[in-house]
Amino acid sequence: MSKNFTKMKKQLYRILALTILILTVGDANAQMDSVVSVCEQYMSSAYVSDGQQYMALVSDDQTAEFDILFYGNNTYRVVACSGVENGLVFTMYDKDRNVLFSSDDYKNTPYWDFKFEHTTKCYIEAKLVAEQKSGFAILLIGFKNKN
Repeated sequence: MSKNFTKMKKQLYRILALTILILTVGDANAQMDSVVSVCEQYMSSAYVSDGQQYMALVSDDQTAEFDILFYGNNTYRVVACSGVENGLVFTMYDKDRNVLFSSDDYKNTPYWDFKFEHTTKCYIEAKLVAEQKSGFAILLIGFKNKN
């Protein structure tokens, strides 16, 4: 009877662990969806999404980095959100790591509009403001509709 009890106990732990995992993943997806919804409000109808959502789960002093290629002669909008108003600091660098823009210089504005004359590879770093302990860093990128 002791072996059966031990076997049942292990199965119960596995079921419990699986249940916790499913609930945690579901909660994270719901949180991520709500953050994306917040970001989408800053992507005006004048901009067409590039069809991607750049996202990372970050905590405390971690920084997420995204490599992006911007094509010349297009006007772009980058939107960065964490789910908390002005809760994400994002900084854009050129290929040589020169700062092109930092939302920290503009009260953590959630978006920036810009244009490159030539195709340019950039790096965008995103980190949470100090008050947030963890959350999603989400970027949306759109280009201006020329119609």
